[in-house]
Amino acid sequence: MESENLQYTVDGNVGYLELDRPDRLNAMSFETLHDLVTVAAEIAASDVRCLVISGSGTSFSAGFDVESFQSGTLYETETVTRYEAAELGSRMANAIENLPQVTVAAMHGHVVGGAVVLAAACDLRVADSDTVFSIPEIDLGIPLGWGGIRRLVRDIGPALTKELLLTGRPFTAQEARNAGFLNSVTDSGGAMATARELAEHIAMKSKYVVVTTKRHIAEVVGGDTSRDDALSLIAGLDDPESARFREAYLARFGDTP
Repeated sequence: MESENLQYTVDGNVGYLELDRPDRLNAMSFETLHDLVTVAAEIAASDVRCLVISGSGTSFSAGFDVESFQSGTLYETETVTRYEAAELGSRMANAIENLPQVTVAAMHGHVVGGAVVLAAACDLRVADSDTVFSIPEIDLGIPLGWGGIRRLVRDIGPALTKELLLTGRPFTAQEARNAGFLNSVTDSGGAMATARELAEHIAMKSKYVVVTTKRHIAEVVGGDTSRDDALSLIAGLDDPESARFREAYLARFGDTP
């Protein structure tokens, strides 16, 4: 797809999706949200196995573009209702979270409000050590939307979620790592390289196993424990690509546990 707000490239089995409004610190306008939903659908249907999401310029993203709040209309038009406009961020986050590909957020600079929700919708998250996170919605007179509260409670627990949302205070990458929100904190400027390495490593694995594992974890987090592990195991044994990985592993390690 063509977009003035995003850049999407593919290198091998890894896709790279970059928020590209550096003059606005990659703040997400309604057009950006719509473009993210559209490109997510295209990525879901593609052969890409992992996706790295990043931001151009000096920051990952300043969140939702606050200019849209100035008139109080939420981009309401003759064809877009106020509710549809308000819901678009949730559609975006769900589209990213529901991708079959493993997603890795590579963050630097500022990660604000809705950008935290976008990161929470990703499977893995890395950030530069000097990254600053904040969720200032309370000071804008609105609750955090886009499914952000559910995702934060899931990832960092209700107590810290309450504190961060009710105070709006900034927090560091190390605090986010300690809370379990980040998988890795890198030296300044290193998040993208780490995200790329993670994505390339996972992209080399069996597609069936990666997709099944991601889906199973999502089910368990959602409270669904009904998946039949025996059937998943049998399907893995019957999957040709998985069989090649198994043969290669046994050739390297033999009977070694």
